[in-house]
Amino acid sequence: MSNHFHLVVRVDTERATNWSRDEVLRRWTQLFDGPPAVRDFLAARSGTPAATTLHVIDQLVEKYRSRLKDLSWFMRMLNESIARQANAEDDFTGRFWEGRFKSQALLDEQAILSAMTYVDLNPIRAQMADTPERSEFTSIAERITELTRRENRAKGK
Repeated sequence: MSNHFHLVVRVDTERATNWSRDEVLRRWTQLFDGPPAVRDFLAARSGTPAATTLHVIDQLVEKYRSRLKDLSWFMRMLNESIARQANAEDDFTGRFWEGRFKSQALLDEQAILSAMTYVDLNPIRAQMADTPERSEFTSIAERITELTRRENRAKGK
């Protein structure tokens, strides 16, 4: 959409809670550089770090784990990066978003399906696309393309 976006996001808190130290750091450093202690720890790969270093790393891991499973933190980072890019494109400074994000808990499969349908059909309602396959800003076009590719492969095309 030209002035807002919709996401269907699953926050798997239990899974994130069970990530190892290395998994948390790997995921975090895909998003951010991290402090030198984290980069050094990940680069070492051999040997045992000093206890004080490990204590600092473990504190950072818990901080990062908490952020990686926090929807508010995710939305803050996403909205900030979109705002920076849009402001740079428009040569503009100042507030980009009118307000904070809104969320709705999707408690069962029917609610999830309804939300995904709403998100996928929103560009059609807004007359930004004729069909879901031509919708530039939703994942449904990718899902349809992948399904078609699989069907064609199964048919030997």
